[in-house]
Amino acid sequence: MSQTKTAAILTIIAPEGLALLNDKALSNIKDKLEIESEPQWLALGEAVDLELDVEWNQKQALNDIKTKISDLLQDHPFDFALQPSEHRRKKLLISDMDSTIIGEECIDEIAHMAGIKPKIAAITERAMQGEIEFDAALRERVGLLKDLDTKALDTVISERLNLNKGARTLVQTMAANNAYCALVSGGFTFFTEKIAKLTGFHTTQANTLEIENDKLTGNVIPPILGSAAKKLALEQFINEQKILPENTLAVGDGANDLEMIKASGLGVAYYAKPIVAAEADASVNHTDLTALLYMQGYKKSDFVTD
Repeated sequence: MSQTKTAAILTIIAPEGLALLNDKALSNIKDKLEIESEPQWLALGEAVDLELDVEWNQKQALNDIKTKISDLLQDHPFDFALQPSEHRRKKLLISDMDSTIIGEECIDEIAHMAGIKPKIAAITERAMQGEIEFDAALRERVGLLKDLDTKALDTVISERLNLNKGARTLVQTMAANNAYCALVSGGFTFFTEKIAKLTGFHTTQANTLEIENDKLTGNVIPPILGSAAKKLALEQFINEQKILPENTLAVGDGANDLEMIKASGLGVAYYAKPIVAAEADASVNHTDLTALLYMQGYKKSDFVTD
């Protein structure tokens, strides 16, 4: 019995509303990459699928093509994904929160309320770059917030956090298509539970700030959810949902997201630190979170935008 051949699909995504992915640009891309297949538009002028004349098991050829694509698109505001035609519609979304679903780092915004944002933000940046160990960095930062009134957390929620563009559309569309959506953060439950409700995630995992008499004690209630715990969460959801690893999508921006990104079927670096972008399957650097829907083959007309 002959094995079914799996095609390699290239998805190219341009910023919304600028019509940059026009016929001329697409023709140039096809010529340079020697692609003969007809484009399958997901959103005219914004997102397109191209089937390559290479099977997914031809790894060396695919690596060469990916390098050629990166070189070709480096001067254009296009994001892309190269992946197998099988298992494109994912059944699990597992996402980081800070600087991914929302535009901010919650602990830095709490630090703003305490008047020490530059000091804590510098530690956050080093942790996200992978320069220092996440658990120790989290304990150090939370320790600096000792005795802060919990009213400051409410102010952060109401005044300082913003959903990234496409966040709710990504979650709502995948959920409407029977995907399980999990928000897994190295941040804090105080924020993840509220952001999960705003966007439509089915569940959330995060760290818990210890609070006594309406003030932060400067401690995190163990265990700390860091890099290893995020990967473990991915494995847990795979088992609970009875799905294959190939049917999962993980997205994040910092070093503590890297293990879950590498272990997922499609790992996406979202405006990420170099250490993450270097090892992710795809990167989003020019568009928004709806790019993750296009990567799965959703058309713009499929998006849930309520």
